[in-house]
Amino acid sequence: MGDDESKSERKPDCFGVISIVFPMHGDGLRHSPESCMVCVYKTECLRTAIRNPDGLQVQEELVDRSYESKNISFLQRWSKRKYISKIKKKKSE
Repeated sequence: MGDDESKSERKPDCFGVISIVFPMHGDGLRHSPESCMVCVYKTECLRTAIRNPDGLQVQEELVDRSYESKNISFLQRWSKRKYISKIKKKKSE
């Protein structure tokens, strides 16, 4: 019984890998592949990918896009990027 549970709990190898589950496309935006849409782990996987150090790049992209579309000010962009930078530094230690 314990063996069956471990098999059902096993996540795919792509779990949380930002370049696989949320890759950048030619239009400059990130899209999840169709294969991820049917996966039972998709929400947890994307959340994990965004929290990983590589996922912080996605957060920076969102901040930059918000600034370019004039949804946030220069000061807000600077502040958010500084915060993300601080998180990156802390995770690399």
